[in-house]
Amino acid sequence: MHRQTAPSYSLYLLLVVLAALFLVPVYIILVTSFKGASEVTLDRMWHLPASLDLSGYRAAYAKLLPNLRNSFWLAIPATALSALLGSMNGYVLSKWSFRGSNVMFALMLFGMFIPYQSVLIPLIQFMQQIKLYNSIPGLVLVHVVYGLPICTLMFRNFYVGIPTEMLEAARIDGAGFFGIFRRIMLPLSVSGFVVVCIWQFTSVWNEFLFAVTLTTQKQQPIMVALQNLSGSQIVQWNVQMAGALLAALPTLAVYVFLSRYFVRGLLAGSIKG
Repeated sequence: MHRQTAPSYSLYLLLVVLAALFLVPVYIILVTSFKGASEVTLDRMWHLPASLDLSGYRAAYAKLLPNLRNSFWLAIPATALSALLGSMNGYVLSKWSFRGSNVMFALMLFGMFIPYQSVLIPLIQFMQQIKLYNSIPGLVLVHVVYGLPICTLMFRNFYVGIPTEMLEAARIDGAGFFGIFRRIMLPLSVSGFVVVCIWQFTSVWNEFLFAVTLTTQKQQPIMVALQNLSGSQIVQWNVQMAGALLAALPTLAVYVFLSRYFVRGLLAGSIKG
């Protein structure tokens, strides 16, 4: 009995140590965000705040509120459109075989491996030509296009496991492409949508390069504003840490409320196809 349980205790101890190391930055961010400016010193970095000071949160919220709105206006439409279009692509590529479908799927996946930096200059020129440069709709378009490959891959893997006989029966009953998609595929892919939406929402919310190059100050999402919060000469670390927590709250809330659906949908997609 002791020989069997000893490795388990060692493994748990190792996991606890690794978790503690992983949570050290989180602890520093939390305690610093609740300190006043006079308490934020290098020698008191590990100390708990003498009293809860919310001035950092008030200052960060006042400065980041417009950009926080921009991020919501960006992330929600981009996530919804990417998930919807990705589900339709996955439906077509998994259940409606046609000549060249495999080549099209391979070319679409190739888009996942194109570095953002390599297309940045032509992308800026293109956005200027279509009058969407420095706008939230322009950023939405960019994120939808770049999110389609991974969304399509996730939905295709998910839809492969759905029996083809169900679709054939629906065709016999007279259902067409959109009828089958709306009445059969969508109700069966709720967990798949949760996985894709969490992935895409997090990616869009945390993205920095497109946001800083395709928008100016009034249109910039919160991640760019968070970087600008540091200032040029003096860094208010309590305000910076409070801003970081405020910026992380939406994605954290998404994971907390949808985590069980995320794991379920991720496992479903991993074992099918």
